[in-house]
Amino acid sequence: MPTKNKTKLKGGEFILKESLSDEIFTPEDFSEEQLMMKETIIDFMDREIWPDKMKYEEKNYDLTVQAMKKIGELGLLGVSLEEKYGGMGMDFVSTMLAVDYVSGVSGSVATAYGAHTGIAILPIYLFGNEDQKQKYLPKLASGEWFGSYCLTEPTAGSDANSGKTKAELSDDGKHYKINGQKMWISNAGFANLFIVFARIEDDKNITAFIVPNEADNGIKLGEEEKKLGIHSSSTRQVFFTDTIVPVENLLGERNGGFKIAMNALNVGRIKLGAGNLDGQRRSISISTEYANNRVQFKQPISSFGAIKEKLASMATSCYAGESACYRAASDVQSKIDEYEASGLTKQESELKGVEEFAVECSILKVAISEDMQICADEGVQIFGGMGFSAEAPIESAWRDARIGRIYEGTNEINRMLSIGMILKKAMKGELDIMSAYQDIIENKSQETIENSEELNDEITLVENMKKVFLLLLGKSFEKFGAEIDKNQQVLLSLSDLAIETYISESTLKRTIKNINRTSANDQEYQISMSKIYIYEASKIIEKKSRDIINSVIDDKSQEKIYDSVLNKLKYSNNPNIFELKKHVANKVIAENHYCF
Repeated sequence: MPTKNKTKLKGGEFILKESLSDEIFTPEDFSEEQLMMKETIIDFMDREIWPDKMKYEEKNYDLTVQAMKKIGELGLLGVSLEEKYGGMGMDFVSTMLAVDYVSGVSGSVATAYGAHTGIAILPIYLFGNEDQKQKYLPKLASGEWFGSYCLTEPTAGSDANSGKTKAELSDDGKHYKINGQKMWISNAGFANLFIVFARIEDDKNITAFIVPNEADNGIKLGEEEKKLGIHSSSTRQVFFTDTIVPVENLLGERNGGFKIAMNALNVGRIKLGAGNLDGQRRSISISTEYANNRVQFKQPISSFGAIKEKLASMATSCYAGESACYRAASDVQSKIDEYEASGLTKQESELKGVEEFAVECSILKVAISEDMQICADEGVQIFGGMGFSAEAPIESAWRDARIGRIYEGTNEINRMLSIGMILKKAMKGELDIMSAYQDIIENKSQETIENSEELNDEITLVENMKKVFLLLLGKSFEKFGAEIDKNQQVLLSLSDLAIETYISESTLKRTIKNINRTSANDQEYQISMSKIYIYEASKIIEKKSRDIINSVIDDKSQEKIYDSVLNKLKYSNNPNIFELKKHVANKVIAENHYCF
């Protein structure tokens, strides 16, 4: 399990080895340049977007376009692109930071930004040839053009490679003719360019094409979809009828569209995690402000324990999500640097770097999209009847948050993917799962490599979470073997164990790192939040473990295995969760906003 090897962990390896706190990147490690960019974005969003927040609920698509053009003027549409393509050439952590703070005010703007900078731009940047990059990327980076990503079809959602859209090569070999229907296409109403996935003849896999939205080229848009949230995000069907696409607009390789789609989604998943963080911060802040000003029974409702419980939980989940997101972003960047140093191009390095941490990408997408939903829901509850009114900003936050659990592959798909990828890495010998499992069966004990007087129980608990996961993963594989992928309920529960473990460790290590460079007194609220998160994570793991044990272990051994799990999740000193939550909430209430 733990190792004293001070090297960066591989993707998914967090489940086997202990990370050192000083090797974990945290938001407190932002450079001066990153902090300046963060403040610039916050100032812009507060000045240009927040005053019009309610207008974004009126299906004002032009307002979203205007916002995107202003964001382009700041250079934020091309943060991940090299300067020679009109971008800012920033590292992966900085691109995550941009997505984080651009996405917090309006779900409509967040969707437009994410679709454009992620799944519309990145396929060209990562898979396009030099001519394609020079031709299209500067326009997309500046905001002169906007992009859209056409993958989903009526019969092809999660099963992306089953699309029916066809591409037929002309007799002279100079162009393709595309026919088909795409649906749920973000930015479709104002897109100048589509990334379109179609099947050439009877190819096994789909192929990607760059398709400018030109008049009289067989492209027709459906009406704007009527949606629960993100009301000013353009979402339409796109119909292609004998649409002519020059052969030079084939993106990547023939049959390579599925690879492009999956890699774009990996990047989209980790950035969707970041894209839900500032929404949480703002939901916490407006809920706190309301609670401080709303007087009932002759006192602000923020003085009541029930409200403090909510504010503390909201703040804790946000702190934990930040911890995990920026840890993973830095790990991706380290891997990118490693690949570049080996001679790979920047684009090849980014592709491989993100792919290496595909497990973490799925974990973050799931965890933080669900935390955002819970955070907004608790905000509605704090607002009470006013929270149910469209006049209150928390109402739209709740509706906008709901799409996060569906974007970039549903959370159910991503849960199963995370476990599937861990097993795949194990089969390829990249993760030594079986040796770790055998050590647990033989009860081989290994000490943790890090101590913290304030958080020693939590350190032990996180390491034991890993052991519980490995134990139950091993037992599940013994039960089902190669058929494990057909037992989705087991996979879903195993994924929750992995999710809670990764977020717990990220939160813990962030706090320990900051204790070591400041003091425990300076980190008193962060210590409380770490204790809260890990305690509640342990209860989720306990419950999910019982579910798995009842499914995969024979009746005679169930209680023995469950007792073993409970023993691993036992505290030497049980934390007073109520007092910890009061402590955190009092700080948020005093500051009148999310302040960590």
